[in-house]
Amino acid sequence: VQLQASGGGSVQAGGSLRLSCAKSGRAFPDPVVAWFRQAPGKEREFLGAIKWSTGTTSYPTSVKGRFFISRDSANNTVYLQVNSLKPEDTAAYYCAAKFGSVSQSRYEYGHWGQGTQVTVSS
Repeated sequence: VQLQASGGGSVQAGGSLRLSCAKSGRAFPDPVVAWFRQAPGKEREFLGAIKWSTGTTSYPTSVKGRFFISRDSANNTVYLQVNSLKPEDTAAYYCAAKFGSVSQSRYEYGHWGQGTQVTVSS
């Protein structure tokens, strides 16, 4: 399976972006698709995930209420809506996929898209 992340850009604080993760290639039965981000010098951070078959989402407390994940089954795409952006949200954002249940650990995800950069100015 291949993942292609897009939609990043430069925005002012308080703005919003919608990032996309297009899934293609070999059939990947009922994946969990997650979003992570990584700022320079920091660990890759889990932002949330969606179970493809049910649409059930899971978020860490740190982003709950600001970040929202959804999926478009017809277009094999998962979205990350990021609202009320802050300068500290500046990072490369990645989507990733795995079988089974949601995990917050980056090491359990075997399929990754390339990052899309989000830069938030104050």
